[in-house]
Amino acid sequence: MHTLAKFIYFRLLGWKIVGEFPDVKKCLLVVVPHTSWVDFFLGLLVRRVINKDMNFIAKKSLFKPPFGWYFRWMGGAPIDRSKSSDTVSAIAGIFGEKEVFRLALSPEGTRKKVENWKTGFYYIAKATHVPIILVAFDYGGKQVKFSKPYFPSGNIEDDFKTYKAFFKGVTGKIPAYT
Repeated sequence: MHTLAKFIYFRLLGWKIVGEFPDVKKCLLVVVPHTSWVDFFLGLLVRRVINKDMNFIAKKSLFKPPFGWYFRWMGGAPIDRSKSSDTVSAIAGIFGEKEVFRLALSPEGTRKKVENWKTGFYYIAKATHVPIILVAFDYGGKQVKFSKPYFPSGNIEDDFKTYKAFFKGVTGKIPAYT
């Protein structure tokens, strides 16, 4: 699968990788921009290209039969996203249970254009003491870009300025939503 993924990604699609994926067993992969359902499949392809397992969370109802096995096989972890649950603690618990857990998520929380990111990923990284890896899906430049690992400093405003600067000039699949 690795060789086939590389052939598709580099030769057929003409994309490139910028930066290196850090050698970490646990991290939060903050993927921006998330403007299309195609991003999920690009992510699946990229994880085979770099040959690293990556995970995602989804509402727990998706993990029931008949497709629950598929979502788990793909690296998914069920989460109760109801208003009464403490999602940060629940995700921190998943990190504690796993030897390797690289959680990919989008801070926009939607595929539409947003002015402000959701902050949950920041608090998850603080609670679990795992680094944040920024991942840019730049359809304009046909590249996926990886940052160095960042650990939250505790100053969320300054940290978010650094994170957002990494994505400057990046164009999503649907540019109007970037």
